[in-house]
Amino acid sequence: MTKRDIANILAEKYKISQVDSKKIVQGTFDTIIETLLKNGRIELRNFGVFIVKHRKARKARNPRTGAQVMVPEKKVVTFKPGRLMQNKIK
Repeated sequence: MTKRDIANILAEKYKISQVDSKKIVQGTFDTIIETLLKNGRIELRNFGVFIVKHRKARKARNPRTGAQVMVPEKKVVTFKPGRLMQNKIK
């Protein structure tokens, strides 16, 4: 499913134009990203929690050549689904 699919579903469900629906979906995603950059965490009740975590630098091995390489430290976004989502998926 893509952003366009989500926007189309919302446009049909709430009887709004697809243009407005696309703006709302994009605005929601932009707000999530901005909040993660600012706070490092966003909790959406009954959906889940997005958290920015810090990964340390580490040594890894190139599977093709077997040579050791250094992987630099970086920040990654993790997602932990909420209880309601977990129960519905089960």
